[in-house]
Amino acid sequence: MPPLQAYHRNLDYTYAPGLFPTLEALTKQSHLVRRVLISSSINNSEGLRQIQKLCEENRIRMETADKMLGKISGKENCFAAAVVSKHSQPLYGNTRHLVLHQPSDKGNMGTILRSALGFSFQDIAIVTPSADVYDPHVIRACMGAMFSLRIQEFDSFEQYHKAFPGHHLYPFMLDGSVPLAEAVNSVLHPHSLIMGNEGAGLPADFKEKGTPVRIPHSDAIDSLNLAVAASIGMYAFSQAEK
Repeated sequence: MPPLQAYHRNLDYTYAPGLFPTLEALTKQSHLVRRVLISSSINNSEGLRQIQKLCEENRIRMETADKMLGKISGKENCFAAAVVSKHSQPLYGNTRHLVLHQPSDKGNMGTILRSALGFSFQDIAIVTPSADVYDPHVIRACMGAMFSLRIQEFDSFEQYHKAFPGHHLYPFMLDGSVPLAEAVNSVLHPHSLIMGNEGAGLPADFKEKGTPVRIPHSDAIDSLNLAVAASIGMYAFSQAEK
């Protein structure tokens, strides 16, 4: 097998660092796993036994690679990582979407992906330029949730909207005209929740797109963290459908 490289965006593979993300990759997308790296100091745990079993069942090579694990995680306590081929999966056209417009923080992106899976938003559009969704830090932050999601990148919001013109748009903005509770009381289907960049938010012209939503909060803060706002929005809209 060719030698592995420290992760960079141009590689055609990435790493899922950590026992649980490795198990998620093996369980949900085993056909994408090229091999599994194991630390020589890993305990004979249930997690390791599950990894070994899945590797045997899927004929995936498992090897000890302490040095590479250190490069991937930047930590000494990373006990496993799956080497995974990158794979973009087209979004479904009749489901609700989460649209992340130029997000820049890897930790936020990972947290949002985990929340998306928890609130059954399985179709994620990412408008670039953005943080690299395949970065191992994102995969670690989402705890492997991305292996259960459909994620597609778009060069612009216009490109996304052209692909899904039937989705009603709910851009989340600090000055959105419709409070969250009001928006979810009359939700239209299918729909797209749109979240902006951590610092800049959404461009002002998004106020003219669909139903601009705001999450009311006290004057003690100027805004909510992006991952918090996205989680609140997804939770509220998911409850509206029950």
